[in-house]
Amino acid sequence: MKFWLGDNEVNDVTMMTALPEVVLTCQGRMGLVTLNRPQALNALSLDMVRTLTEGLLAWRDDPQVLAVALRGMGKAATPFGAFCAGGDIRYFHQAALDGNPTLEDFFTEEYTLNHLIHTYPKPLFAMMDGIVMGGGMGIAQGASLRLVTERTKMAMPETAIGLFPDVGGGYFLSRAPGRIGEYLALTGEVIGGRQAVAWGLADGYVESQQLPNIWAKLANTPLETGDAAEHWVTTQFIADHTNRPGARGLIDAIFSLESVAAILHALDAVAAQPATAVPAPTLPYSSPAWAAATAATLRQRSPLMLHVVLEQIRRARHIGLAADLRMERDMVRHCFQLRSGAASETVEGIRALAVDKDHSPQWNPSQIEAVTPEMVAPFFVSPWPAHAHPLRHLG
Repeated sequence: MKFWLGDNEVNDVTMMTALPEVVLTCQGRMGLVTLNRPQALNALSLDMVRTLTEGLLAWRDDPQVLAVALRGMGKAATPFGAFCAGGDIRYFHQAALDGNPTLEDFFTEEYTLNHLIHTYPKPLFAMMDGIVMGGGMGIAQGASLRLVTERTKMAMPETAIGLFPDVGGGYFLSRAPGRIGEYLALTGEVIGGRQAVAWGLADGYVESQQLPNIWAKLANTPLETGDAAEHWVTTQFIADHTNRPGARGLIDAIFSLESVAAILHALDAVAAQPATAVPAPTLPYSSPAWAAATAATLRQRSPLMLHVVLEQIRRARHIGLAADLRMERDMVRHCFQLRSGAASETVEGIRALAVDKDHSPQWNPSQIEAVTPEMVAPFFVSPWPAHAHPLRHLG
């Protein structure tokens, strides 16, 4: 595999470890982005967000660049095999405890980057091989073509750390078919590439072994227009005619219910049914085993944030991208400020999952039934007047 840095060709892939965490190159008339922090599954830092933003803005205004392609570096220091695991949650944890003001900058600049990608005027191809979670979804879901593979593991798992699916998650999850948005947002369920296509979170499936060739062709083939490059990429998609895992089973019926408590009660009712009561073709999203596992997952999440997330998805369904990002910017501020320091649900969730790793978060309240509307409402009140909102310039 070869890499080009400007006009310099680099043949030894191990040299990528000495390069910046975001590698921006131009070859032919393509802008090529490699997220190059493989030891952290390409989790985003503030510097990475800034480099991505600067590069995309420069290419947006450069008539010589017709399209952009984005990939991640795998753990073995080889291209692909990982895309982006999200934001750097250990940084979030420490910054929140220290009162580090760069935490505010991170979310403002990350959400601005998300908006830039969604509204980018040139074709942008996101090659979502391997882990694609959280902030990785934020920089992929706005792409004009979203490619997935047999290795894709996609999720918005924020409720596991007492957060919510941000980076525009309210916008793109709420626009998935039926009530898939509520299901994925509340549970953080990990789905594969073919499921992502079926549920509208990817545009095409390719085998991972194709990706180096697609990347090389984009870089080395003379392009007349960005649309021509986009059309060529779509010709590489593999049609899926068998075993398409698109059946939603009871997801729509259950996750359209009015409250988290009602959703959990319905899951418990399905879990109590004998397995033979559910016709086989509706599996896997209608079986008692699925319902029991889903209910168990929800009971591990922050009760408060489950209620906040359900409200988020339902509000986002009726607003545009810029308004959603402004709402999420308000929400993330509240996640760290309504209860500051270690008292924050988010700080406690990250502590339990990634810092102390005891996997025993002390949620407050500890029971879903103990959450009141008065606890949820403040998350949707902006701490800024409209004229001073940090994302007032979007849209």
